[in-house]
Amino acid sequence: MATTTGDTLRSTSSDAAPDRMVTADGVPLKTSLRRAERRRRTIAFLLVLPLLTFIMVSFVIPIGEMMWRSVDNPLIVNTLPRTVEALRDWDGEDLPPEAAYAAMVEDLRVAQEERAVGRLAVRLNYEMSGARSLLGGAGRRAAQLEAPYKEALIDLNARWGEPRIWRVIQREGRPLTAAYYVSALDLTYDEDGNIVRQDERQRIYLSLFTRTLIMSVVITALTLLLGFPISYLLATLPLRYSNLLMIFVLLPFWTSLLVRTTSWIVLLQQQGVINHILVNIGILDENMRLQMIHNWIGTVIAMTHILLPFMVLPLYSVMKTIPPSYMRAARSLGANNWTAFWRVYVPQTVPGMAAGGILVFIISIGYYITPALVGGQSGQMISNLIAYHMQSSLNWGLAAALGTILLVGVLVLYWAFNKVFGADNVKLG
Repeated sequence: MATTTGDTLRSTSSDAAPDRMVTADGVPLKTSLRRAERRRRTIAFLLVLPLLTFIMVSFVIPIGEMMWRSVDNPLIVNTLPRTVEALRDWDGEDLPPEAAYAAMVEDLRVAQEERAVGRLAVRLNYEMSGARSLLGGAGRRAAQLEAPYKEALIDLNARWGEPRIWRVIQREGRPLTAAYYVSALDLTYDEDGNIVRQDERQRIYLSLFTRTLIMSVVITALTLLLGFPISYLLATLPLRYSNLLMIFVLLPFWTSLLVRTTSWIVLLQQQGVINHILVNIGILDENMRLQMIHNWIGTVIAMTHILLPFMVLPLYSVMKTIPPSYMRAARSLGANNWTAFWRVYVPQTVPGMAAGGILVFIISIGYYITPALVGGQSGQMISNLIAYHMQSSLNWGLAAALGTILLVGVLVLYWAFNKVFGADNVKLG
C-alpha cells in the first residue's frame, strides 16, 4: 500500500525504506536532491564566472606569465641546437672538439639567414660581456668559413679559443635557466661555473630592494602619523565641517597623478616655492637653499602626500563606528582625556591602522611614476629598475625575476603581518 508524505513525496510500497522515497514525478528523493544541489552549484558558478574570468585574465595569467619568463630560456636552445647537442658530453676543461666548432658555424649560418644572430648575441651578452661583438662578427663571416672550423673561428676572434664562452653556451643551453635570479640577487657565475657574489661595484639590486623596503616603511609611518589626526577630525567634527574636510581629502583623486607629481617638482626644487619662502623669511641664506628633489627626500615627501588618502579613508571608516559614549564612560570612571584616548579610543582604531598600513605599504613598494620623476639617483626604487630592463635594456627575463622576487617578498611580509596582527583585524568599515 502506498503512503503519501505531503504533496510531493510518497513511498513506492508499504514496506519501503526511507531511501526509496520518491518525489511526485516518481524520481527517487536522493536523486532529486542531488540534481537540485548540482543545479544550485551550477547557477552559483555561472554567477561568479565573469568575476573569475576577469581575475584570471587580468591578474593570474599575467603574473603566471611573468614568473614563467623569469626561468624561460628558449633562445639559445632554438638558435644553437647543433652546438648545444655537440657540447652535451663536453667536460668543460679544455677547448671543445672540432665537432662543436663545426656545429657553431653551421648554427650561425642558419641564424644569420634567419636574422636571429642579434637576439642570440644580446642574450649571451647578459651572461658574458663582449659576447655581442663576438657572435655578431662570427655570424657575418660564418658563410665564408671553411674547415677546420676551430682554427677558422679562433683566427677570426681569439676569444673563440677561450673555454669560458663555450661553458656559458653549455650552461645556458637548457630550456630553463636560473641565470636571471642569479643576477637579480647580485650573484654571478665564476670561471668554473660556481655561483659567487657579484663584484662590489656591480651589486645594485639587493641595495635597491633594501632601499625600497625602508622607504615604503617610512612612507607608511608618515601617512599614519599625518592621517590619524585628519581621520579623527573627520569622525568627530560636525557634519558640515567634516564634509568640507572630506572634500579636501578626496581632492587629490580628482587630479592627475602626473600633475600632482609635477607640482611637487615645482615646490621642492632649489629655485622653487618652498626654498623661496624660507629664503625670504630669513631662515635660509641664498647660497644655502635645500636640495629636496632628485633624492630620497623628494620621493618620500611626494609619495606621502599622494598616498595619504589611502590611510585616511580606512581610518575614518573605522573611527566613525566608535561610539562617543565609550570616551564619556572612560572619563566618568576617572580617566583623564589622554588616558581615555590612549587606552580606550586608540585600541579600537587598530583595524583601521592595519588596513591603511598594509594598503599604503603594498602600493608604495611597487610605485613607479613619482620615484622616476622626483627620485633622482638616491630616490629610485626597484620598480624603476624593472621598468628600465623592460623598456631600455630589453632584458625581460631579469625584469621578470626582479618582479617575482618583489612579489614573493610582499607575500612573505603579508604572511608575517597576518601572524602578528591577524588578517581578521583588518577592517575598512
